Amino acid sequence: MIDSHCHLDHSPLFDDIDNVIKRSKEVGIEKLLTICTTIKSFEKIKLLVKQDDIIFGTYGIHPHEAKNDKVNSDIIIKEVKNNNKIIGIGETGLDFYYNHSDKADQIISFEEHIKASIELNIPLIVHSRNAEKETLEVFSKYKNKNLKILMHCFTGSKEFAENLLSLGSYFSASGIITFKNSLELQETFKSIPLNKLLIETDSPYLAPAPNRGKQNEPSFVKYTAQKLADIKNISNLDLIKNTTSNFNNLFN
Repeated sequence: MIDSHCHLDHSPLFDDIDNVIKRSKEVGIEKLLTICTTIKSFEKIKLLVKQDDIIFGTYGIHPHEAKNDKVNSDIIIKEVKNNNKIIGIGETGLDFYYNHSDKADQIISFEEHIKASIELNIPLIVHSRNAEKETLEVFSKYKNKNLKILMHCFTGSKEFAENLLSLGSYFSASGIITFKNSLELQETFKSIPLNKLLIETDSPYLAPAPNRGKQNEPSFVKYTAQKLADIKNISNLDLIKNTTSNFNNLFN
């Protein structure tokens, strides 16, 4: 199994990292991708990727932080090139639900991340909330650039998923698919081809059932894997094999 999106730099995971890694290995996790959200968080990520062979990282600025941490494609490219275990760009994207940063700042930041992803030919980890139309509008500017898109913690509409599939996008399922009120999202994941699916925890947030309400951690990805297997009507082993292969194909 691979947890394609976690935040190991956040407490309490960072403070208990040895045990977090141990429990991850005990459930069969072979890679953890710890995701950057701020310039400051990247300093911890550079330490974390040296902690264990299974930990890899990304570089990026979350849309919430776009007004505070301003980066351009040159800065992103430099940071990625200087660290061989940094294998993705993000998380970036648009969040018009909270609007912690102005829309204009979010779009500028998003496009700088996209340019770096194209230049480096590595995946772009995308956060999109209440911004389906605008996300597609930004992507439309780069549709012939062989973008490698990973929609993290995907909660969008089936129509949004179909439009993203036409761009070759991958989709990551989080613990949200285990929630009782996520029937519409489960139907959307049922419609997404198996070869485009990954699994994630987004830990320490969004713990899946039966641990909903608890502090999330990478080892809990097994519950999301089982639920996605049920949704796709395949065995848990097949689901794990496919999502692992998809991650390795996407991240080369």
